[in-house]
Amino acid sequence: MELLRGLLADLRASRELAWRLAVRDLRVQYRQSYLGYLWAFISPLANTAAWMFLNASGVIKVADTGIPYPAYVFSGTMLWQLLVESFQSPLQQLGAAKGMLAKLNFPREAIIMSGFIKILSSAGIKLVILLPALLLLGVTPDWHLVLVPFAMLLLVITGIALGLLVAPLGMLYTDIGRAIPLAAQFAMYITPVVFAMPAQGRMARILELNPATPLILTARAWLTGAESPMLGYFIGVCTTMLVLLFLGLLLYRITMPLLIERLNS
Repeated sequence: MELLRGLLADLRASRELAWRLAVRDLRVQYRQSYLGYLWAFISPLANTAAWMFLNASGVIKVADTGIPYPAYVFSGTMLWQLLVESFQSPLQQLGAAKGMLAKLNFPREAIIMSGFIKILSSAGIKLVILLPALLLLGVTPDWHLVLVPFAMLLLVITGIALGLLVAPLGMLYTDIGRAIPLAAQFAMYITPVVFAMPAQGRMARILELNPATPLILTARAWLTGAESPMLGYFIGVCTTMLVLLFLGLLLYRITMPLLIERLNS
């Protein structure tokens, strides 16, 4: 109970510092980039163009997606990018704050909360980009659109929860951070990001077991006005991820003194 009370107290105390860190990092990030917020649009657009070319040229054969294929790929890529950014956030935040951790005494939860604020900012930008893009691609959202921010928030929570579980190891072994982009690239192909969900077969079973599948499918369905095919599974995964987020924060709190000692040694 003492550990839990300390965690909650430091989370409350971290809010102002986390906000200041996030605002500082966002200003630096976009001040040093000519294209700024357009980078949130360029990568998914390039990915969409590549898969449209592969599909049109017959190199791959994509099953019916229920909505125009460009809209399917573009929305899936944007949502996947948000999940991966969230997963990488805890380790990236800790890596960038090594100097602060070693020299200053402050609530360490502020670092994670700062990353959370930055990812929410990224999610907002992605949503602003997605809505007009989908309209241009021939998709008309319905009332489910009001649920999309909730679905994107759950994607962020999922990514950060999983990221917190690997962050302590990632601080000790740099190979973890280098392996994450490679693992994310592989995981995208066993998630219905650019491919439609198959009706049966081994691949269908693999996608069904992937916890990212209901998150992507439900968020995309709410974005495009389609039926959500895995709503029950979506709720189950989200509940599990909220528990993992709590456990991840406890693990973070327990391991931080050891990591700081390692940094100072």
